[in-house]
Amino acid sequence: MPDAVKAANYIRQLDEARCEENWDAVPELVRKVRKHAPDRSCLVLTAEVESAITRAIYKAASAERPSTAASISSPELASHLPKLVAEIEKEENFPEDKFQAKVCAGWLHWVMKEYHLALDRLPRNFDQEYPLYDNLETLSEWTKVCALKSTYLRANCLARDGQRDAALDAFASALPSLSGVWATQNAHQQLRYWAELFLTEYCMLANQALRENTQLLSDPNCLAPFRAWAKYWAATKGPSLAGGYGFRGSVPRRQVWSEYYYTISEILQQDLPFPTGYSPITTESSARNQLRAELKKVETIYQGLLFTETRFPKADEERAEVEDFVKRVMKNWTVLNGRGWKEHDLGVGGRDSLSHGVLDTLYGAAAKTYHSTAILRYLFTVHLAVAEFDLAFMSFDSYFELVKKGKARVEKTGHPEPALDSDATMLETICACITALCRYGGRDAAEKALKLASELQGLVEKLGPAHSRLEDGFKPLKEDRPLSAVQNEVPLHILALSWQAIGLAHAQWARVTYDSEARKQIQDEAIRCFRKSLSPEFGSVANVSAVFALGLLYAEQRQLTAAIDLVKTALLTDKVAEGSELYNGPYWRERSLIPLWHLLALLLSARQEYTMAARACEGAIEQFKDPYVLFGGRSLNGVYRSDHLNQAEAEKSGVSDGLVDEMDDYEKESILEIKMTQLAILELVEGPAVAVNSSSELLALFPRLFGDVDEKLELSTKTEPPRTAATLRSLRGSVFGSRSEKTAKPRQSIIGNDTVSGGASRPQTTQTIQSTTTAAPTIQVTGDYGDARSSRALRKSDSITRRSESGKRASLRKRDRSGSRGGAPKPPSIVDGERFFTPFDDGYFAFSSAASSTRDGPTLRPSESFASNASSSRSRHPELTAGLVREVKSYAALLPFVHFSVDHNKRKRRAMLVKVWLAIAGFYRRAGKFEDSQQACLEAQSIVQALEAEVASDSSGTLSARQVSWGQNKSIEELVADVWTEKGYLYLARDRPYNARASFESALTHSPDHPSAIVGLSNILMDIYSEKLLPPPAIPSLDISGLSLDNPPDEEVDSKASLVFQNKPDKFPTLPSVPLGLAKSSAKVSMKLGKLPKRPRLNGTGGSTLTSAPTSPDLGGSSSNGRSGGGEGELPASYEATSLPLNDRLAARDRAYGLLSGLTKLGSGWNYSEAWFALARAYEESGQVDKAKDALWWCVELEDGMGAREWTCLGAGGYVL
Repeated sequence: MPDAVKAANYIRQLDEARCEENWDAVPELVRKVRKHAPDRSCLVLTAEVESAITRAIYKAASAERPSTAASISSPELASHLPKLVAEIEKEENFPEDKFQAKVCAGWLHWVMKEYHLALDRLPRNFDQEYPLYDNLETLSEWTKVCALKSTYLRANCLARDGQRDAALDAFASALPSLSGVWATQNAHQQLRYWAELFLTEYCMLANQALRENTQLLSDPNCLAPFRAWAKYWAATKGPSLAGGYGFRGSVPRRQVWSEYYYTISEILQQDLPFPTGYSPITTESSARNQLRAELKKVETIYQGLLFTETRFPKADEERAEVEDFVKRVMKNWTVLNGRGWKEHDLGVGGRDSLSHGVLDTLYGAAAKTYHSTAILRYLFTVHLAVAEFDLAFMSFDSYFELVKKGKARVEKTGHPEPALDSDATMLETICACITALCRYGGRDAAEKALKLASELQGLVEKLGPAHSRLEDGFKPLKEDRPLSAVQNEVPLHILALSWQAIGLAHAQWARVTYDSEARKQIQDEAIRCFRKSLSPEFGSVANVSAVFALGLLYAEQRQLTAAIDLVKTALLTDKVAEGSELYNGPYWRERSLIPLWHLLALLLSARQEYTMAARACEGAIEQFKDPYVLFGGRSLNGVYRSDHLNQAEAEKSGVSDGLVDEMDDYEKESILEIKMTQLAILELVEGPAVAVNSSSELLALFPRLFGDVDEKLELSTKTEPPRTAATLRSLRGSVFGSRSEKTAKPRQSIIGNDTVSGGASRPQTTQTIQSTTTAAPTIQVTGDYGDARSSRALRKSDSITRRSESGKRASLRKRDRSGSRGGAPKPPSIVDGERFFTPFDDGYFAFSSAASSTRDGPTLRPSESFASNASSSRSRHPELTAGLVREVKSYAALLPFVHFSVDHNKRKRRAMLVKVWLAIAGFYRRAGKFEDSQQACLEAQSIVQALEAEVASDSSGTLSARQVSWGQNKSIEELVADVWTEKGYLYLARDRPYNARASFESALTHSPDHPSAIVGLSNILMDIYSEKLLPPPAIPSLDISGLSLDNPPDEEVDSKASLVFQNKPDKFPTLPSVPLGLAKSSAKVSMKLGKLPKRPRLNGTGGSTLTSAPTSPDLGGSSSNGRSGGGEGELPASYEATSLPLNDRLAARDRAYGLLSGLTKLGSGWNYSEAWFALARAYEESGQVDKAKDALWWCVELEDGMGAREWTCLGAGGYVL
């Protein structure tokens, strides 16, 4: 007799048996349910049919036939169908039983391959047929299994019929109701089986649709199937889900994760909106943070499955899946490490943690592949990004060796190797290595880059088209080339990039080589390679990096017209339609053009067009339209605040950051250098006193760019910080000027917005308390064809200025010796075939070219001894504007975004701050504010001492004070030498040459080849030789000036009482009547330079080529007897000596000659006009008049092509942007 309690118990056991796949217990349970629950006939029949279908499937599987997808033709199964259909139609009381029966009937048609009938029998929609079941928890587990089975079978039938979209709709409609089914921790076997079939089929269909139509990636639910799969994976994670195929009929689990990784990677790389459908609940704030976290989670799971299930290959095997995975990892890393993603979007650790995670992945992949060139190439890139340069170049060496052997093997056997990099990839990698060596390395790196460039040139000439192998012209392309060669041809932009890298290596080597005779030839080769990379054969779009490097080389060779035409063309060309800002960040074109604007400013200053040069400096900032874009809303009142205060204020007020907050230190340094160039131009035009007024803007700009470097940015601790009208202005409007303010009133000063007048105050120091600064002269800018011209300012030489009877020498670059600017304009000079101050017609940079190609005055022809340095001719290169550059695009991201360590950035920023303080010290020194200059030197010295202390306390031994580390422009020893050199010139300005000599000696102790120190010391040594500078008395005279209240108590006893100067020149001497540097002493003024007597060879000088000086009448004795004990006579007592012995003076002159001769052969001194001028004096003092003439002519030519600052201030001291 029926028992309701037993019936419920047996029904529950029947449900559990089916869920656990215990089909052997089903017949007995069916009998008991039929006995105690006769009204559940539909349930009983459904269980019997399901058991029969399962036994048929197992039987087919044991016979090695396809399992669930196979057609099982069994008359016994077909006989169950009419009974089941009748029960379905009859069932009215138990909807779950009816639903299970419908699913069973559809499954029966499906296993018999009757897909159309299966679609008719299967429930169309679970939610629509059973709306009363809002809570799935009330349903039995087998009903949930049937719901999964029904959706899977319907979607599978639709997919087999070609209705993929309908199949996806079927999955999507069931997902909201069934998403919680597989999240159960204690799910039984059949539930996990059909859930995995459901999810894997859904994921694979969705991935097929996404691959064919990428527009679907913008759908907020595009990741819904994969997220459901991840939820199922997390709920049932265990040994059974370690990988493999899972269940019968399902795809490999690793493949599902692979497609998941592919889909989310495409969303990242296409910079699409973050899909929010079925997204997991996280603590990440922004959408980018959520995308990055989900990407990392998927990558970790897929990587674990891939590396676990992949064995190390044999030599002839490939691991394509590992290679594809690593390639996609690197594509994602390129986006995340690019400038489009900010540091806070990358989570804890930022770019450094991201890159080191990629390195772990690469090394794991290397253990699953055999000699993979792609993985070695990626290791080079990522090691470079984390500033591990030694490991990066070791990876490149291994990569290049494997590629060369592989290419030789393929060429010999004729069998292609799929894992071997293509020719284009190989060339691009070599270019990246050369660029990295030239940008971040020193002389050893430049030497290695030159060797690589030699190999690269051979590869380009071999792989490139026939017309790329040329001497001077272009050969036509051969039409009879085989089709295979044409198909494997390297793209033209890769060939252009290769020639650019070759030119870069030659240019860098020309700057550091010791072979002075070959330098000109190396530079010419670099120019040829750069021009070739910009030639029309490689397309009409030029690269900004190549334009910058070629323009800088032209500038160094004093081809100003060619350089200006090239840079002007690059700046005025139309913007090329480029990709998104995902890789390079916002305003990338404008940011890449900043060095070009700076180069143009220096080129215009070399042609003495200072107003245009100042406008070029402003143009670098005005191209961003609004300074707010560049500097943001922080510190706009010009008051310095530390980083944490700025951040707190930004968070409180919601102020956005500017572009400078996302720039690397190289970009920030370029902005700082432009500001320093502005001040240098201001000093040339309006005098150092006005430059001192504006120097506070430099101190306000530095902390805005680099933040707090633990240094106080004020002049001294004893005086107030600089307070001028410039510092009280808004930083956005004062740092580089504002166009709106310039148009509001007539321009009176070339820089800034304020009119320079007598009321303008300079930084308040002790000097301004004692003296008043006079009004600085202004520059009158008339119309386009006005008669007024701005004359070049008079600049005193930094060296000791007692060289000859002509008195102090003003620099050769300053032609105007007049004290006022309102006099009659002198005739325009002609340099490089163009007149100074050519008028401009339309726009800021519409220069007019002069037709004249000759020089006024004598032709500058250095002799054969200077042939290695002088330019033999000035070619005009008309093709530069006639078609060489048609369009210019910002340089591609050939190198990754390199992120140095915090300590490295701090050291680099301190080095830049030293440079800033020394520049300010120079402004104060030339303005006659010696106390302020000394305070600035002390500030720089304290920073350098902190750097030395850091190196001394380094226990790892990686830091060195003498060696230039990777990514640094100068070593700490060179910074120390810079400080001592500036202090030496400060002593010279105070007329204390022996203190200056000690400072220069200290500088050379730290940096033996320091150019400025060598020039300063050499001038002092030659003053000692010519007795312009006499030694101090052995017993100094009594000096009570130190007791005066007017002198500072800490000032040393001045050398005025102990040093004797003969014929001290006036402050502003008149122009000499003979060529500069060739005049003799007062007793020999009338002597003709060409008739100087031969001087006898110096005995015992170790083979010196210099000869001893003739005895002048004012020396007080013959050369045989010497002066004051010189020569062969006995030395007088020290207290009776009034001059040095002759041997000491000759030794001083010979040492000066040796220092200068070596300096002018180095890359840092071959174009240093001050060194050549001092060397000319050394030749003159030794009687070598011809060499002195040649040196002076070469000096004149150098001065004609010299800008307001040295060319090395561009591009962080190199040719790479």
